[in-house]
Order: sequence, then C-alpha cells, then structure tokens
Amino acid sequence: MSRSRFTSSAASEGEIPRARDLRIPPHAPGMRIGLFGGSFNPPHRGHRAASLLAMKRLGLDRIWWLVTPGNPLKDTRALPPLGSRIAAARALARDPRIDVTGIEAALGTTYTCDTLTVLLRRCPGVRFVWVMGADILKEFHRWRNWRRIADLVPIAIIDRTGASLDTDGTIAARALARARIPETDARALALRRPPAWVALHGLKSGLSSTALRRGRKGTGGG
Repeated sequence: MSRSRFTSSAASEGEIPRARDLRIPPHAPGMRIGLFGGSFNPPHRGHRAASLLAMKRLGLDRIWWLVTPGNPLKDTRALPPLGSRIAAARALARDPRIDVTGIEAALGTTYTCDTLTVLLRRCPGVRFVWVMGADILKEFHRWRNWRRIADLVPIAIIDRTGASLDTDGTIAARALARARIPETDARALALRRPPAWVALHGLKSGLSSTALRRGRKGTGGG
C-alpha cells in the first residue's frame, strides 16, 4: 500500500508513518513471537507490562505491537493519526524485544484473521501467539472469523487488575473450552497446534486506553 494513503497537506511531522513503520519486523524460523494488536490510543504502561509478562511466561523471543489503522468495531473518527500512535508506542515500549509496527496499513488488512493469514504465509516457521487482554476476551466472539483466528494461532489472555477475567462466562471461552491449557503449561503454548489458549494471571495494572481517554476529556486534555 502506498504511503500516499496517509498523506495530507495538513499533516504535521510524525503523523505519517515512516517506511520502517510499515515493514514486517525482523524474524526467523523457530522464533516465538507474540502479536499484540490494538489502536494504542493512547499506549500506556499496561501495554508494556502485559507484553513483558507474556514474554516471560510464554517464553517468547519477541513481541510485536500491531498498531491498527482503525478498529472496525469502534468509532475511529477521533482516532489520532497512525504515525503519531506508532511514535508514542515506540517511545513507551523501551525494550529491544518489543517491535512496534503499522504493518496492517501496508498489508491493507482490516481484520485480524486476514493479518494472521498474511503473516503466517510471509513468515514461515515462526511460532506466533496472539496476545490480548482479558477485557477483549468478552467481545472476541464479535470479531470477524474469530473461530478461524483460534484455528490459526495459539492465544494468550492476560488478566489485569480491574479487568475481571471471567473466562468461563464468555461466549468464546465456552466455545473453546476444550482447547484451554493449564497456566502451568503456558511456556509450551507457542509450540501447541491451534486451537490452544491459556489465561495468564499476575499482572498488576488496571490501566486502559479507554479510561485514559476519558480522563483527558475530563481535564480538558482532548
């Protein structure tokens, strides 16, 4: 996809993604790589803490933050430019194992299922794991082709203080109950044939991008 899609005469420096922001990050066959997708609007310490926990508990080599051009399930009219969100996420990550990328914009994929299909084809031999917060699990069944996503890669659910992880009460968890593995086996998740998923506990962060945006509005911060 051409960068012209993001070009605007009114765009300020940092709003337009740079070429490196639209490339697939470094990888090699056999690597265990977590995929953590979202709008990162704004990125916060909870994103970083969840990533570090996932890398430690799942034995991941790296984790990619997939900064999406826009969530099809949400109103994106007030969404900041992709380039500025990528820059903010990279400034927050502060870990050489975390790669921040806007690859979905370059691939032209809107839905996670399509993104995973392309990445699996372009990165043969890589052991991908989809990582998401417990709050997302509650709406996972609304994602397009969500069952196909579970069939493509193993999934790790990160519990957060305040997220009220109720794996047994969600539609997706009930549908995939037989694919759940014990938390004690989490380190082997990347090697499992999907569908396979695990719930990870222990993260002490109740931060959310939605709450932070609400706080900004309440203090006149936009």
